[in-house]
Amino acid sequence: MLYPLFRNALFRLDAERTHDLVLPMLDSLPGRAVSRWRYSKQPASPLTCCGISFKNPIGLAAGLDKNGDFLHGLSCLGFGFLEIGTVTPRPQSGNDKPRLFRLPEDQALINRMGFNNKGVDHLLSNLVAFRQRPVGNANNGQAKDSAENAIRIGVNIGKNKDTDNARAIDDYVYCLRKVYDAADYITVNISSPNTPGLRDLQLGDARRKLLQDLRNEQISLQSKTGKYVPLLVKIAPDMPDEEITAFANDFGTSALDGLIATNTTNSDDVSKRLKHPSRSETGGISGHPVAALSRQTLKRLRACLPAEVPIIAAGGILSAEDATERLNQGASLLQVYTGLIYHGPRLISDINRAVVAKT
Repeated sequence: MLYPLFRNALFRLDAERTHDLVLPMLDSLPGRAVSRWRYSKQPASPLTCCGISFKNPIGLAAGLDKNGDFLHGLSCLGFGFLEIGTVTPRPQSGNDKPRLFRLPEDQALINRMGFNNKGVDHLLSNLVAFRQRPVGNANNGQAKDSAENAIRIGVNIGKNKDTDNARAIDDYVYCLRKVYDAADYITVNISSPNTPGLRDLQLGDARRKLLQDLRNEQISLQSKTGKYVPLLVKIAPDMPDEEITAFANDFGTSALDGLIATNTTNSDDVSKRLKHPSRSETGGISGHPVAALSRQTLKRLRACLPAEVPIIAAGGILSAEDATERLNQGASLLQVYTGLIYHGPRLISDINRAVVAKT
């Protein structure tokens, strides 16, 4: 009940400024308070996906914590998993500000961040430190927090803006090698609308070569490390049915582990239906306006792929009803981002309750 009041105050500030204020506050909560908050969340509903055990099916989508700077605080909100990134081999500042816009009338965000991040080495350092972090005061002699360390962490990888598509595989392989041993799973982002030309990697020969090269590298890393880390691909919601079918066929041939459906949309048809004055801003649209496209993409992928191929549903999940609908459509797991901004942590417990009731 307190979150709407908190949100109203925060929404008076610039969207990116709010992000930069709230996440450090969350991450700095005292250990005991954090533990009480975490353990008061809805009981878990464990499940297995991609060979990984998840304490519940609700995850945080990539983009909120690009660098893994706030893993401790975010792990306290009741999620079963967090996806950090998108991260690139080298740090980059992203696009010019302002680049993040709230559209409350539409329950939406528009972003054109442009893979702003501190580079894969910084993210990796944070992830390793998180795995080793004790409860509360590091000097109090307590054991590591098993609940915090049980949360699954995926890493979303991309290419630097100045890396042309002919060399994109080099950036993806570089990041894959760096985070392989620390991540629970890795997502390949070839679907952001905010890096020029990136979505061309979803198409035709470029897609087939990229998927197969990544699969070959995954097999090589498994052989070297003795550890198998699932590799997923995140796709756009804007592809026509025939292109989704072609994508699914090539994905099946590559033998990668799963898909995330979907990223944000830059559809003109969607932007024309927005009500907020910021509707003319360029960038990827998330939240309620992308929901129909994301559902359609999930439905098409599910029809094209064997039932055992995991699909994580993302895009426009703003309620427990939305979550249940995606699970009924064949999603294995769920991710939220914009829904968290508009509805707060209660959305996570509401979805968990709905999942428990469903099972």
